[in-house]
Amino acid sequence: MVYTLGQRLRELPGPILLTGHTGFKGTWMTYLLEYLKVPVIGYSLKAEKDSLFDRIGRHGSIPETFADIRNFEALRQFMSVHRPSVIIHMAAQPLVIKSYESPRETFDVNVMGTANLLDAAFESDFVKKIIVVTSDKVYLNTNSGKRFKESDPLEGKDPYSASKVGAESVVAAWQQIANVKLGPTVISVRAGNVIGGGDWATDRLIPDIIRAVSNSSALSIRSPESVRPWQHVLDPLFGYLLGAIFLDTSEDSKSFNFGPNGNNVTVREVVEISKKLFGEKLVVVYEEPQKEVTSNVESLTLNLDSTKSSSLLKFRPKWDQQEAIERTFLWWEKFLSKKSTPEELIIAEIKDYFSKN
Repeated sequence: MVYTLGQRLRELPGPILLTGHTGFKGTWMTYLLEYLKVPVIGYSLKAEKDSLFDRIGRHGSIPETFADIRNFEALRQFMSVHRPSVIIHMAAQPLVIKSYESPRETFDVNVMGTANLLDAAFESDFVKKIIVVTSDKVYLNTNSGKRFKESDPLEGKDPYSASKVGAESVVAAWQQIANVKLGPTVISVRAGNVIGGGDWATDRLIPDIIRAVSNSSALSIRSPESVRPWQHVLDPLFGYLLGAIFLDTSEDSKSFNFGPNGNNVTVREVVEISKKLFGEKLVVVYEEPQKEVTSNVESLTLNLDSTKSSSLLKFRPKWDQQEAIERTFLWWEKFLSKKSTPEELIIAEIKDYFSKN
């Protein structure tokens, strides 16, 4: 599968364009494509200080431009110069808590940014496929514990998830444009709580644990029994690439879930796994749950059904949730103890990932 994937991607007439390539997932995807020897270009805002991209010093490693996804002319110009054949659209405002603070900006980036990208791509004669990364949070979630299928109703609860539902509507509109006027194939992809070494984002559990260990500060846990589909970053990224080479354009191939295998893991269990590695360096305070507050901010239970991806794309997660979490903390332990650089750790993880094929 790895050989076939790399070969198929290398046969594309143009490079793969990553939007948001300076982000956590974008940085990992760049290394993944380089490992597969696939030409890649990037369009993104400048990397945040101390981000994974910034710490590695990836500036200038691939053809890239730093501009806003809402800048239509910059997008069109960059595409016309580099003529990508596939676009993987990851540029977004990705944080739930921030979406409450900046709801209009969240909608502008996640909805209109997606519309800009699709409109620019449809003006070209070289883009053949567009993978739009949305979220597992687009589903109407009543905390029933069900595993969501791609055909389930969509409804955003908070500004972030609502903006991603808006992005799904944009995708559907351009899918219809492609049906009427012809144009690139467009699909949406939805992944779970993506984890892995090098994520420094705020208001995310594992980065918060690492900051607490690094700063010798107490970690406050708000919803210890919340369940998320924790998955190693390489699994959904591999799935996106499988989608990029998938040729079926039927109605059933317009969206795909990429969820993890293994038993569901609560926030409390993630914390306990980290304590096995970091010991007394990690001090945890479990707050009294405030159900009315917690449930109004984020869903307590979230699970994905990846049956369609497994059947049509032959998607198989390599590491279950337990191993993905353990590997992530081991990555961080090696980084914090200065045993390896972030770049060395990413490359080693990718090689280990493909050794399981």
